[in-house]
Amino acid sequence: MTRAEVIDRYFMDARSKLIDVAAFLDRVERAEGSDDFRVEALRKALGVVTGRKKEKARQVLLTFSDPTTRPIQKAPGKGACGAWPGKAK
Repeated sequence: MTRAEVIDRYFMDARSKLIDVAAFLDRVERAEGSDDFRVEALRKALGVVTGRKKEKARQVLLTFSDPTTRPIQKAPGKGACGAWPGKAK
């Protein structure tokens, strides 16, 4: 596809998702308390998205991923939380 065809096909979907992210951040900022590692990771990923480097999807995925290579003894919970908290538990 040409760039124009890609934009024509996918722009409205991307626009909708970006509005969803903005609405989420609005709700977070209106709520009492402080950000946690997930919101911090999301903000970092948004910086990747707005940058000029290539492979944005890969870099965003890496922003949320655990970079360690050693297995942990036991998972800290029953399910994934969507972002790496920054330390092995």
